[in-house]
Amino acid sequence: MRVLSLSTLFPNPVKPSFGVFVGNQMRAVTARGEVDLTMVSPLGIPPWPLSRREPYARLKDLPPASDAVGLLVHYPQFTVIPRVGGDSNPGRIADAVLPLVRGLHAEQPFDLVDAQFFFPDGPAAAIVARELGLPLTIKSRGADIHYWGKRPAALRQMLQAADQAAGLLAVSEALKADMIALGMPPDRISVHYTGLDREAFRPVERGAARALVSALPDLNIDPDGPLLVTPGALIPRKGQALVIEALHRLPEAQLALAGAGEDRARLEALAARLGVADRVHFLGIVNHELLPHLLCAADVLVLPSASEGLANVWVEGLACGTPIVIPDIGGAREVVKDATAGRLVERNAAAIAEGVAELLADPPTQEQVAANAARFSWGVNAENIVRFWGEVLGVDGDSPRRCD
Repeated sequence: MRVLSLSTLFPNPVKPSFGVFVGNQMRAVTARGEVDLTMVSPLGIPPWPLSRREPYARLKDLPPASDAVGLLVHYPQFTVIPRVGGDSNPGRIADAVLPLVRGLHAEQPFDLVDAQFFFPDGPAAAIVARELGLPLTIKSRGADIHYWGKRPAALRQMLQAADQAAGLLAVSEALKADMIALGMPPDRISVHYTGLDREAFRPVERGAARALVSALPDLNIDPDGPLLVTPGALIPRKGQALVIEALHRLPEAQLALAGAGEDRARLEALAARLGVADRVHFLGIVNHELLPHLLCAADVLVLPSASEGLANVWVEGLACGTPIVIPDIGGAREVVKDATAGRLVERNAAAIAEGVAELLADPPTQEQVAANAARFSWGVNAENIVRFWGEVLGVDGDSPRRCD
């Protein structure tokens, strides 16, 4: 199969951790040897003078194609209009991608056009698929449905793309239900669970992992007392403010925030106002080599997002033997099936603090927690998406089956 896949969230030489989970999936797909994959990751660059700011200045200078992230990726550039132009991104992406892919298709025809997010990737890929006369598949992951599905202009494009698509994927049963509620065809939606790097994310004895991260001066994590970790971009949707408020009710605990983003100054001010600034550690972006050690060192992973499909970091935390405290959103019930995995709580500081306190008072063993992630791997993930594409094309059957 020759598959052309679009993903606006994908690693690149400037931001190698950007969309690393999509990169992991696609590297595993190519490793199987059954798919000739052409990966296209459009880069949104704002008009001058914003294009002179970081990280856009470095992104603008990226070569048109690079294999620096472990597979060959094409990086065509399109104009993005920050804050106001999001609904119109699909058309600009398609305009930027079509000259490239028409040439590639003429050299060696593709069989299928794929999009790794529902917006803006899905409608953009739909335009490309129509132009090339090819079947289309689209994957949904969470915010692409929950955020963009509330914007009428974006939703219209998403529904048109869904109607055109030969097959759709959702990262959880809950997200599939949300897609159906928006009006997408239920008979074309399969569930495709995330993968996991089982070599990197596995239990390391908590005391040893804690000693390691506490010895790193840049992290400034005290070796004593319960450690909570909240991974994710510092944006309001991820809910770090609620964890800081919960920390006020957990006087012995420390909190490590692993991520960067626009909300940092507000979160720092909140921690200072609540008198917990000395127990909140802003780690910035934590690379994928250090992240497993940080997760193993933590007593609890807390992530009170407003919405998720099925967060990769939920699975990564469990695989490291760290129980999770999360709201009952998206595929949470498909991951936290009993108390050995953690707690599902209301999305407020009091409930978060109570869930954390219960786990600190009676913690499951790391082995018990890790067993909840036993079914996840990038190998299984890749096998399932390759099978899904084959079924769409009639290679392995006449109609799509579940991809879990």
